[in-house]
Amino acid sequence: MSDMIDTHVERMKKSIQALKDEFNTIRTGRASASLFDKIRVDYYGEKSPLSQVATVSIPEARLVVIQPWDKNLIGEIEKAIQKSELSLNPSNDGKVIRIAIPPLTEERRKELAKHAKAVAEQSRVAVRNIRRDGNDELKKAQKDGTITEDELKASEDSIQKETDKFIQEINKILEDKEKEIMEG
Repeated sequence: MSDMIDTHVERMKKSIQALKDEFNTIRTGRASASLFDKIRVDYYGEKSPLSQVATVSIPEARLVVIQPWDKNLIGEIEKAIQKSELSLNPSNDGKVIRIAIPPLTEERRKELAKHAKAVAEQSRVAVRNIRRDGNDELKKAQKDGTITEDELKASEDSIQKETDKFIQEINKILEDKEKEIMEG
């Protein structure tokens, strides 16, 4: 029975990690290497993550420097960044790509904050769905006679406590991200 709960708690943890990963790719007014986590570069016919073909560094608060390991990739990396949803304008000197991170407009900050709220809501829904799945499994186990009614109630309470904890964590992560976006 506790194995069943542990399985659902693990799934909830994965939902939190997915939220954090998604938030890392939402642009704020500051430079961050994680902005480029979703960028894929055409590397000899295969789409490779930028981090596997170049070094991404942040020498200043609003500057990103990308140094490809293979100089022939500089054009491909530039194209991939331009095609991305980041709205950034890379420039290169033949050796490295420099990207100045412009400050966000108030309107863009509000759009990003709204997007962050939507992503957080998807995570809350995912956690609640996991709770529902867990409760359904518990009810089935009780119906099959493998757990008692008291064990069912205790387990449902346990899953609810975990759900509440994860929803609170999502809310805190969202609050921090909104602050980061609005400060920029």
